[in-house]
Amino acid sequence: MQTTTLQAARIKTVRDHMALECTQEWDAVIDTFEHPRYEMHGSGVVFDGEEEVRGYFRSSRTPFPDLANEIIAIAADQDTVLVEFWLSGTHLGPLHANDKVFDATGRKFRIRLAASFEFAPGSDKIVCERPYSAPDAKLRALGLI
Repeated sequence: MQTTTLQAARIKTVRDHMALECTQEWDAVIDTFEHPRYEMHGSGVVFDGEEEVRGYFRSSRTPFPDLANEIIAIAADQDTVLVEFWLSGTHLGPLHANDKVFDATGRKFRIRLAASFEFAPGSDKIVCERPYSAPDAKLRALGLI
């Protein structure tokens, strides 16, 4: 199947979005959205709107200030871009999970995830990112459960 110009633009948007998350350029990440929204498949938590999404950025970088992703595969179809990637980080701050607080361990983790990025018809701006992972994947990878 041949990639259309719009699909190529959407793939570029997702690549840029994910790279900007790694460098923590939050204004530029927000600019990749038509409407900022994350739906976290593993936990069921939704961050809707710029204020909530910026709060998610802060809360996810507190325990893992070096949180990074490495794209394994990426493809576009219809109004969706699908990505498989490695997520890694070092546990350097308090991690709130499972109604507990896990103090920093200094341990590194690397887990494999997938995410879907939804786009409005005809647009190369994201309307929703949905990361998919096991609910306790980071905790298991860190040896905390």
